[in-house]
Amino acid sequence: MSYFSFAHAFASRRLSAGLLIMALCACSPTWNWREVSSTDAPYTVLLPAKPTSYTRPLDLNGLQVDMSMTAAEVSEVNFAVASAKITDAGQRQAALTNMQAAMLRNIGSEQHSEKLVMLKGGAPATEIVAQGQAGRNKTPVMLYARFAIHGEYVIQAIALGPKAQLAPDIAETFLTSFTLH
Repeated sequence: MSYFSFAHAFASRRLSAGLLIMALCACSPTWNWREVSSTDAPYTVLLPAKPTSYTRPLDLNGLQVDMSMTAAEVSEVNFAVASAKITDAGQRQAALTNMQAAMLRNIGSEQHSEKLVMLKGGAPATEIVAQGQAGRNKTPVMLYARFAIHGEYVIQAIALGPKAQLAPDIAETFLTSFTLH
């Protein structure tokens, strides 16, 4: 199973966050933000609906890992954090690079921006914003993602959905809440 189909299949299954979150919730009951802490990897994140989590074996370009994912879906927009523990330090960067490439390839992205950001908790991450297409109808989609290595973990946080439904401020709320500890 490809990484994208893993994430897509997962997403289709189904306290304090500050004034910005309260304002977003007050303006739109669609976004019911809640803080989620992983039991598999060292992160917390805000998700806009009740999340579901599970773990599956996955092939990251020849590297076999158990990928854990916690995700929620609202208005056809998927929010997910996926992590894998990789004990061999020499394989972590390649695994993270493969995760990034898989996400871009699966939406057929030919253009994207990439920059280094610091996550809450002080960890560096690569932030990617990309446009692409998804599904049989080739629906225009946006991908907002952060990819990081933290200890023995490779971790990604993604917001992916139809361009018309995924506003940059919603993706920003999700991504800026992503904290490694």
